[in-house]
Amino acid sequence: MSLDAITLSVIQAALQQTCDEMDLAFSRAAFSPVIAEANDRSDGIYSAIDGALIAQGSQGLPVFVGVMQHSTKTIIEMISDGRCLPPEEGDIYIVNDPYLGGTHLMDVRFAMPVWRKGKIFCWLSNTGHWPDIGGSVPGGFSASATAVEQEGLRLPPVKLFKKGVMDPEIYAIICSNIRVADQRIGDIRAQAAALHVGQDRLFQILDRYGDETVITAIAELRRRAAEQMRAHISALPDGTYQSKAFVDSDGVVDAPLTIALSIEKTGETLTFDFASSSKPCVGPMNSVLATTLSSVYLAMRHIFPDVPISAGAFEPLLIKRPEGTFLDAHYPRPVSGCAAEVSQRIAEAVFAAMVQAAPENVTAAPAGSSGNFALGGNDPSRGRDYVMYQISGGGYGGNAGHDGLSNGCSTIGISKSPPVEIMEQAYPVLYRQYALREGSGGAGRHRGGFGLAYEIELLRGEARASFVMDHGRFGPQGALGGKDGAVNVVTVFRDGQPHVPPHLSKEQDIPLKAGDRVLVGTPGGGGYGDALSREPELVLRDVALGYYTRAQAAEMFGVAVDDAGVDVEATARLRRDA
Repeated sequence: MSLDAITLSVIQAALQQTCDEMDLAFSRAAFSPVIAEANDRSDGIYSAIDGALIAQGSQGLPVFVGVMQHSTKTIIEMISDGRCLPPEEGDIYIVNDPYLGGTHLMDVRFAMPVWRKGKIFCWLSNTGHWPDIGGSVPGGFSASATAVEQEGLRLPPVKLFKKGVMDPEIYAIICSNIRVADQRIGDIRAQAAALHVGQDRLFQILDRYGDETVITAIAELRRRAAEQMRAHISALPDGTYQSKAFVDSDGVVDAPLTIALSIEKTGETLTFDFASSSKPCVGPMNSVLATTLSSVYLAMRHIFPDVPISAGAFEPLLIKRPEGTFLDAHYPRPVSGCAAEVSQRIAEAVFAAMVQAAPENVTAAPAGSSGNFALGGNDPSRGRDYVMYQISGGGYGGNAGHDGLSNGCSTIGISKSPPVEIMEQAYPVLYRQYALREGSGGAGRHRGGFGLAYEIELLRGEARASFVMDHGRFGPQGALGGKDGAVNVVTVFRDGQPHVPPHLSKEQDIPLKAGDRVLVGTPGGGGYGDALSREPELVLRDVALGYYTRAQAAEMFGVAVDDAGVDVEATARLRRDA
C-alpha cells in the first residue's frame, strides 16, 4: 500500500497529538508538583513487535525517548519467555527496575497493550517521576548509596491494573515501602488515565483511516526518519572525533569519573565508543545501558532537531556496549544519579566531540545538571509528613548564532522548576531568593547563559536535606575556544554556620531545623568561540544589565567599561596584552 504525502503527514501529526494529549492529561491530573507543575514525565506509542518507538509527546522528557523503547521491548520479551504474566485487555504493567530498560527507581513506568480485533496493535507507555520510592533518604536521591536496595523499592514488570481494576495487594506492597504513601494514589490514577486517553485517541485515528493504512504510515515514518538522519550524517566529514566529560565524584569516593568518547563517522553512520571510560563506581553515579543509549539519542536530537521522533532516527547511530565501565551498570550497582546527572555528562561528551564535525549545529556545554534537591520531614502545623523535590535550571551553551539561554531546563528534558508559590504553599519553606546567577555564563564570542541562584529557608519542624547534583568540580565545557561556565555551588546554613558538602554537590541526610537555609547556585553554560572576539557593545550591554561586573568584563572579555561606555583604547590594550 502506498500513501500520499498529505495522508502521511496527517497521520504523523495525529500520532504526535495523541502523545501530547497523554502528556497533558497526566500533568493536569497528577497530585505531585514534580509531575503536575514541573512536567517530569513522558508518554509514547511503541511497536507491539519489538517495542520500537512510534511517537512520543513533544512535551515529554527526551531522555525517556530511548528508555521507554527498551523498557517496552523488555516487557514483550519477558511475556514471550514466561517471566511475565501474559496481558489481557485492560491490563497495565508497572515497572521501575533500572536494569530492565530503565533509569533510576523514582522514574516509574506504566505500559498498556492496546487491543484491536483480538490482538495487540501497539503498546502505550508513560513514565512519571514519583517524589519518593522509599530507600534510605526522602526523595530517593541517595548521594552515598552503595547498592540499589538503599535507593528504594524495585519493581519488575507486574500488573498493577488487571482487566481495568487496580490490584489492591500490589498497591498495598507499594504503599508499605514508600513515604507519604497516601498521596501516591493521585499520581497513579493520573498515570493510568493518560494511557486511556491515548487509547481513545488512537482508536479514533484507526477508525478514521483504517488499521492497515496506519500500519503502513508508521513503517513509512520510521523509514523516512532513518533516511533523514543518514542524510545529516553523510554531510559531515568522515573521521574520528574524540572528547571527554567528567562527573565530579560518585558520592562515595571523592574522585572524578571520566566519560571518554570516540565517535567514528563513516558514510551514513556514526559509531559511538565509550570503552575508555571509568570503571563501575561504588556510589550511585552508575548508568544503566538503556539510559546510556538514550543519552546519545537525545544529544543527537539536540544537534538535528528536525529529524522526527521515531525508532528510525536511531538506526544510523551505532553505539558499542560500554562493557566494564560505569556506563553499563548491572545489579546491584546503585544508579540514582544516572538519568538526572550522568546522562547529561554523556550528552556533553557527544556535544564536545560533534562540535568538531558540525560547528554550526552544536552548542557549547549546557549546565547539564537537574539540580536534584530533596527535603523530607514533618510539618507540625499540618500534622503530616512531606517529601519536597526541587529541580532547577541552568545556563545553556553559546552557539554559532547567539548567546546561550539563561535558566533553561536540563539537557535531558523539558521539565521546569515548580513555581515558587506552589512550593511554598505545599511545603513549610520560604524562598528567600530566586534569581539569575550573575557572572555564571562562560565567556566566548557568544557567551553561555546564566544559571539560577536560589535560597530556601525551612520555616517549621525538622527535615533532612539530600543533594545529587553535578558540575561542582568542573564547569560546563566551552567550545571552539570558549571558556567553561561557572561550577555548581551548594551551601547549607545550620545555626547560621555555612556547610559545603565534601563532594561539593552531593550529600545526603543533612539535618535541618526551623531557620536553617539552603543556598544553591546552578552552573552557567559554556562559551562558544574566542571571548576576545565578542563585540564590545554586547559586553557593555551585559554589564548594564548586571550580568557581569566591570571587573569581569575586563578579565573575561578584555573589554574596559567606564561610566561613559566602552573605553576603546583601554579595550584595545587589554585585548592586545591578552
